[in-house]
Amino acid sequence: MDDRLIAAMLRIADALERLAPPAPAPADLSAADAFVWHPERQRLQPVEAVAGVEIALLRGIERQKTLLLDNTRRFAQGLPANNVMLWGARGMGKSSLIKAAHAQVEAEAPGSLVLIEIWREDIATLPDLLRRLRGQHRRCLVFCDDLSFEREDADYKALKSVLDGGIEGRPEHVLFYATSNRRHLMPRDMIENERSTAINPSEATEEKVSLSDRFGLWLGFHNCDQDTFFAMIEGYADSFGLPIGREALRAEAVEWSVTRGGRSGRVAWQFIQDLAGRLGVRTSEPRA
Repeated sequence: MDDRLIAAMLRIADALERLAPPAPAPADLSAADAFVWHPERQRLQPVEAVAGVEIALLRGIERQKTLLLDNTRRFAQGLPANNVMLWGARGMGKSSLIKAAHAQVEAEAPGSLVLIEIWREDIATLPDLLRRLRGQHRRCLVFCDDLSFEREDADYKALKSVLDGGIEGRPEHVLFYATSNRRHLMPRDMIENERSTAINPSEATEEKVSLSDRFGLWLGFHNCDQDTFFAMIEGYADSFGLPIGREALRAEAVEWSVTRGGRSGRVAWQFIQDLAGRLGVRTSEPRA
């Protein structure tokens, strides 16, 4: 080969190497207790303070709290644990419970557990995130809030492969927690459409519904009754030391829930924020 051609090819190769993006730096999971995954930069952004409430303030979901805490504690201790799907009614504390459980376990054993949030739109990059986490010593909870899939959405296949069945598999020190308003992560009309249009309806439906089966632990959240709603607001009121009698508190809470068209943990929290503001009480830190 002509020497000039070889020299030109070497210069081209050098130029391409300079244009190529640098390899991402190893993830430093000691920088914080929580991170947000940014796939476009292959970066884990540290979160200084996680927005959440103490687990003791979450009322009406005692069984769910117990099961999730037990599963999370076992995982943090290096024992077998399950991926978890928290599904059901809106505003009943699904994502709040995940963040509170992480905070509780991390407080019990500092440095044992890190929480990493991946946004629904980035689920297709979950395998990239897991590759960044391989070789890490700190145990990781990967968390996706409001996970669901629509028609013609193929991202669920990446999640299925990661949770169970992929060649690389899920690293032993990584667990996946997700919340969804849908038990099977897909709208009912999408499942029914698969049954009505597929050549083999049972196989087409099974492929999509089987995604939720990859989660070993399912925790259901349901609409709360009035007694549970009162327990929520009274717990918040006591914790923040709101100067208001029980009868007046309940009366105002009922009026608030009627104007919001329902009762839930989110509605209870929004009511307490409004009430505390009117009473001149800060709610950034609950009282002992």
